[in-house]
Amino acid sequence: MANKIVVKDLLEAGVHFGHLTRKWNPNMAPYIYMERNGIHVINLYKTAAKLEEANEALKKIAASGRKILFVATKKQAKDIVSEKVSNVNMPYITERWPGGMLTNFVTIRKAVKKMAHIDRMKKDGTFLTLSKKERLQVDRLRAKLEKNLGSISEMTRLPGALFIVDTMREHIAVKEAIKLNIPIFAMADTNSDPRLLDYIIPSNDDASKSIEAILTHVTDAIAEGLSERKSEKQSGKEGEEAKVAPKAKKAAEPATEVKAEAKTEAVDDLTKVEGIGPKINEIFQTAGINTFSDLAEKTEEELNVVLTAAGSKFASKNPASWPKQAKMAAEGKWDELKEWQDNVKGGIE
Repeated sequence: MANKIVVKDLLEAGVHFGHLTRKWNPNMAPYIYMERNGIHVINLYKTAAKLEEANEALKKIAASGRKILFVATKKQAKDIVSEKVSNVNMPYITERWPGGMLTNFVTIRKAVKKMAHIDRMKKDGTFLTLSKKERLQVDRLRAKLEKNLGSISEMTRLPGALFIVDTMREHIAVKEAIKLNIPIFAMADTNSDPRLLDYIIPSNDDASKSIEAILTHVTDAIAEGLSERKSEKQSGKEGEEAKVAPKAKKAAEPATEVKAEAKTEAVDDLTKVEGIGPKINEIFQTAGINTFSDLAEKTEEELNVVLTAAGSKFASKNPASWPKQAKMAAEGKWDELKEWQDNVKGGIE
């Protein structure tokens, strides 16, 4: 189980220190406790509540099998992110953000495949047939690709969410994620704009102790989600083996009980549809869209009405391809869906 969030621990890690008052973003006012010596102090009770909310959503995404891409290119966050995130086997960017990393993902994947091709050349002996100069050039290219893209070599499709440390520095990543409807989780200091984020964690994004404290809780939640997924898979296998025995018992149960059971089970994880995050999933469930079949039957106009009713933040989302993806999921065409999602940018045709 993930560690309990204690305000005292956040205080000791310096999570409450904000930026100079003259650098603040007025939209961060609800998360600011006070001003002292020209510096804003963040309300840690709100930080703890928002961190808990973000952890729950990240746990769900991890349990669904989607990847969460961590972005932190600032010096004090690099080593912490690479250490913590690699423990939960998630992709991360700690060097320069490659422009088009999300919006031009197909090209980025080609660069990753090139790195794999060089590795195969070294294994099968083709590399040794090259001249000394060519080998040197290939080695340099391999080192460059490894430095910039090595940490995302296992990411074969667009991530289910982005976790960003310092949204002001990583503004390009934020813009790309918004364009592709990818949920954004972020550590936001008092100079950030929380309106761009789906899940905000108001905190000091400059101090290494603060970053480590937040990431410890976040990665613990992801690890918990991954272990839940693993246990569900194991219990699913055991359930299939023991399916024959309860059949006779189920036949004897009253029809009303069977109906009630079916009703409670008829809820699909809509976040498997590219462009739908945990919050939109909740909005759809409230609107009675619980399964892939329900979503497949809706038109783009009907989905726009639901999103607009949920707030201006969701009205900008593009649900054009969601019914198409949901239909593939409802029919069990998972390979076809994955291939479609890999070829189409963020679920937008």
